[in-house]
Amino acid sequence: MVSGGSAIRGSRVGAGPMGEQDHGHHADRIAVSYWDALGNETVRYFAANLPDEEIPDTIDCPSSGLPAGRDRENPPAVAKNEPYKTHLAYVKERRTEEEAEALLQEALDKLRARRGTLAS
Repeated sequence: MVSGGSAIRGSRVGAGPMGEQDHGHHADRIAVSYWDALGNETVRYFAANLPDEEIPDTIDCPSSGLPAGRDRENPPAVAKNEPYKTHLAYVKERRTEEEAEALLQEALDKLRARRGTLAS
């Protein structure tokens, strides 16, 4: 028994003898190579009419996560990560020990005054 439906099963609408060749126009492009400190090469493609100053000098290498540059002999150095600083560390950079003592005393005086325990 033949059921109703498409006579050509599995064919895409619009598919013909030309296949994918007739689907749009490909813009001209250029390949730019980037290398990281481990020697990994990554190729990125850009439009051929893109000005050179708009092509990035460095990218993040997808395989190593390191910065990668366009100069194979001199890849960019890994940026030194600064250790995590606590809020207190940032405060200590902005305040001297004397300023910190004065602020602490002022805050304690306000707290004691609110509670009614300020000694005269």
